[in-house]
Amino acid sequence: MVSIRDVMSDQVVTVDPAATVAEAATVMGSRGIGSALVMQGGQLRGIFTERDIVRALGEHFDAAGHLVLNWMTADPVTVDASASVPEALDLMLSKGFRHLPVMQEGRLVGMVSLRDLGRHAGTREVP
Repeated sequence: MVSIRDVMSDQVVTVDPAATVAEAATVMGSRGIGSALVMQGGQLRGIFTERDIVRALGEHFDAAGHLVLNWMTADPVTVDASASVPEALDLMLSKGFRHLPVMQEGRLVGMVSLRDLGRHAGTREVP
């Protein structure tokens, strides 16, 4: 069975909790990605997504200058690198997530997105 380790991206974009919404949005936009992991002292503290940007700007006209810390999802749900693709997909669909940080032995090793899982589904052979 294919594991998350096989389909995840190990090119993770991170921001500091003290980054502003505008700084994080700029990093995400320049990389063409929909989320950044919020790291502090080598530890995963949160996830900041496109949805958070929209929510922040929808609630505060000056949100671009607010700290990511105020808008991120703290202590995000993660998936183990050894989990199967169906397990991760079920988790993402049941929780409404488009991105999941991937952990192995307590440390961050990557990120998996619905797009990654969709690419995997598109490469499977049809019986």
